[in-house]
Amino acid sequence: MKYSVIKVVNSNFAIVSEHGDLQSALVKYHDTCKIHWNALDVLEATIAIMDENLDTIPGYKEHIHHDAPEPQPQTEETEPTE
Repeated sequence: MKYSVIKVVNSNFAIVSEHGDLQSALVKYHDTCKIHWNALDVLEATIAIMDENLDTIPGYKEHIHHDAPEPQPQTEETEPTE
């Protein structure tokens, strides 16, 4: 059986990798989850392992959510006075 690690990040779909065995797919799945949990530009992500029949492997679908960053107030630049 073949397996794929797939992801949807900020509404963009992608196949991360394809594998001939579940063990190597598990390693890539966990690496991908770790990367996206630590990514500051990821607001929403779902990562999963699917088999060649497009069935999700039970227990290997993770949803990641980060709150949007607070907008930073802009400081006004003042001209130096003489």
